[in-house]
Amino acid sequence: MTDTAARPLADGTTPEPDDPLAGFFAEIERLGVEHRRAAGEADLAHLKRLERWGIGAAVAGTVASLFPPNPLTTALIAQGQSTRFLMMHHISHKGYDKVPGVPERLTSKVFARGRRRVVDWLDWIPPDAWHVEHDHAHHYHLGEESDPDVLDRNTKALREAGYSETTIRAIIGLFACAWTLVYYGPRTMAVLHRKRDKQSVEDLPTSVQVMDPRSTDGRETLKRTVVPNGAVRFVALPAMALMFGRKRARNMLLNVVIAEVVRNLHLFLVITPSHTASDLRRFDEPAVGRREFIVRQIIGSANYRVGGDVLDFAQLWLNYQIEHHVWPDLTMLQYREVQPKLAELCERNGVPYLQESVWTRLAKTLRVLDGSETMVVREIDANDPSTWAA
Repeated sequence: MTDTAARPLADGTTPEPDDPLAGFFAEIERLGVEHRRAAGEADLAHLKRLERWGIGAAVAGTVASLFPPNPLTTALIAQGQSTRFLMMHHISHKGYDKVPGVPERLTSKVFARGRRRVVDWLDWIPPDAWHVEHDHAHHYHLGEESDPDVLDRNTKALREAGYSETTIRAIIGLFACAWTLVYYGPRTMAVLHRKRDKQSVEDLPTSVQVMDPRSTDGRETLKRTVVPNGAVRFVALPAMALMFGRKRARNMLLNVVIAEVVRNLHLFLVITPSHTASDLRRFDEPAVGRREFIVRQIIGSANYRVGGDVLDFAQLWLNYQIEHHVWPDLTMLQYREVQPKLAELCERNGVPYLQESVWTRLAKTLRVLDGSETMVVREIDANDPSTWAA
């Protein structure tokens, strides 16, 4: 491992010369500080450009939805909706809060908050529940039992039911068609309820239990997940199209429903492979110290191929998952700039850094979900790189 221990740490102190890992961690902290300070006009212009792309796709798809369903129309509607998720993902992490000149509507305190949910991010997932479930429970407990997004654990019952690998994959495929509705929305609300009641987020109730209308929590979940998005997307929009005739309204409803399936499949494709595969790590105890936390973010995450705006936009910037977990509050443009630096730093120091096409990663994810492969769960030593590999 390269000895760069002479470099100062982020707090200005100098690491011990006999600590061979000090330089690696110091460089990571330095990169974070450097890029946060460099955020400026280009980052804000980039965010607004992606927002315009999403709005353009949504408008074009909505207009075209008056006509019979076709792949282009449904893809445009799906991408327009997914763009709102993309923006929420980074704005909620405060990635743009300190960018000079950022308008309030693009800050974590305003975006999708209150009534702005309708225009900023109307989804099956309530923004405040997402903030608790994703920004905190997932990011600060990656791969642990208290991480609500550990997919191999969450699908354990499916593997234990005795189904064949082919049947399991078929079930997962059907599940993926509506997983933000039947999984993500209820799950984020379950975590929100647990936090409100000051309970552990381990062993969360099933979606059916969370959405049970006989309970107060169930009625709240339905009211905040199913009703808003469903009423606007599947009732109000087709109703407005009635002014052009019943046939146009029927076309719009079909296009919106198909687009919802396309969007769910798209999100499943780019979200799930980043943390689920046999070459990624799971952890049985909380991280101890900043060093172990950083190591876990790297060896518990995987990147996809990266490139220009078109490729990154298509993958919703989840192709920079390692960088996002190490520095969750950077801007999207900064992830592209810092990615090769972290990849080179990891390679130079012998740190596992996984990056493959999203399709390769998906294949590895499915092999875990169908039980043909498993994820390694064991402790690591942040001062011993030999314990970091899966």
